[in-house]
Amino acid sequence: MNSDTADVAGRLAAALGGRVTGMRRLSGGASRITSAVDLELPSGAQRRLVLQRMRGTGLTGPADVRVEAGLLRAARTAGVPVPDVVAAGADDGLPRGWLVVERLDGETIPRRILRDEGFAGARSVLTDQTARALAAVHAIDPGSVPGLPEADPLQHPLEFLDALREVRPVLELGARWLALARPPAAETVVVHGDFRMGNLLVDAAGLRGVLDWELAHLGDPCEDIGWLCARSWRFGGPGRVGGFGDLDRFLAVYAAAGGPTVDVDRVGWWEGYATVKWAVICLLQASTHLRGIARSVELAAIGRRVCESEWDLLVLMGVTAPEALRPAGAAQATGSTPAAPSGMAPEGAPPATSPLFGRPTMADLVEAVAEYLETGVLSAAEGTARFDARVARNVLAMVGRELELGPTALAAHGERLGLLGFSDDATLAAAVRAGHFDGDLPGLGAVLADGVRDQLLVANPSYLDRRP
Repeated sequence: MNSDTADVAGRLAAALGGRVTGMRRLSGGASRITSAVDLELPSGAQRRLVLQRMRGTGLTGPADVRVEAGLLRAARTAGVPVPDVVAAGADDGLPRGWLVVERLDGETIPRRILRDEGFAGARSVLTDQTARALAAVHAIDPGSVPGLPEADPLQHPLEFLDALREVRPVLELGARWLALARPPAAETVVVHGDFRMGNLLVDAAGLRGVLDWELAHLGDPCEDIGWLCARSWRFGGPGRVGGFGDLDRFLAVYAAAGGPTVDVDRVGWWEGYATVKWAVICLLQASTHLRGIARSVELAAIGRRVCESEWDLLVLMGVTAPEALRPAGAAQATGSTPAAPSGMAPEGAPPATSPLFGRPTMADLVEAVAEYLETGVLSAAEGTARFDARVARNVLAMVGRELELGPTALAAHGERLGLLGFSDDATLAAAVRAGHFDGDLPGLGAVLADGVRDQLLVANPSYLDRRP
């Protein structure tokens, strides 16, 4: 064990009255550090546990893991499949941000659940199972879980944008569009806040557990349904519900299990909200890396996923028709010609070699490190190290595309701002928030869509090939 792991193991052993015989970091967990722990008790019995430690992202949710522990116990009583709580924060002799639960068997990786033959049976029952589980979540008595926060869903993302000093005109456009079409308030219930693929533990028989309750709060029950339906959480699957299910079927089972009757149009509004919220969460998670709270290549890369949500938002607004999605690598919609492939300069262009730094160029260096990650690291790495290496490889590919496409895209962005009558994104974003474009939000979106497409061609070109 390294020193950090040994220290964590020692604290756990002292608090739980046993000996930690194994600990490994689990992949993912952008808002928390999650580890699988094997604990041997004095009797010789073994316990399989999961330890979660808060990274300190500042996301909405229980301010204290002890509140979350109480919520998990209430959820279990209500019939939600959740792991047993073993210890939570200072009440059990642990640091305030630590939560320990029993480890359940199953899979959380969405692409495996949505594609592997071994989960075919699970996919056939997941719609009904998740609908019943969510109805049980919303049936929890809010009074039984003191300490859950409540916030205005539309004000919340804008406050975080301001706190982070992030300027995103498309997100301002989305928030304004949502504000103008906001549905009437519904009954306030306990909302999971992150009910989606990736936080649903699944085995061959179906749903085994609902995980990661750190974003739980009080709100509209349809918030969880819209979140589950958001395109970001379908992972390429064909079903609107989590990539696996039909929405009409889900809503019927949800209502039969005790949930309120929900109108499909209301789900659409909350799907739009989920899209804005996830974009802001991406910015928040990237900020934890940029501020040095948790240095992580994964968190850094998440910051470049905001344009995916912005594209989804424009599709939901009807600005960008699915048939107009551009194949990856196509020319920008700015009248410019396609950028030359890496290593080839267009006719008449200056040489790529810098007279000061010479060769290898930046592009050559990026390519060399990417090849090293592919052949020297990924082939040998396992677990979290393999996951991080894969993310690092993708980041380098992104840097290479920005070196190639960035100058043209940046010039086109300046031209678009000029056509709209603004000198920079900040003044445009302020105008959107003030309502200056309320008469034609889709028209503004149509102009901004080209910029989002240019960002995607750098960040994740394959996203443009997906269909909503």
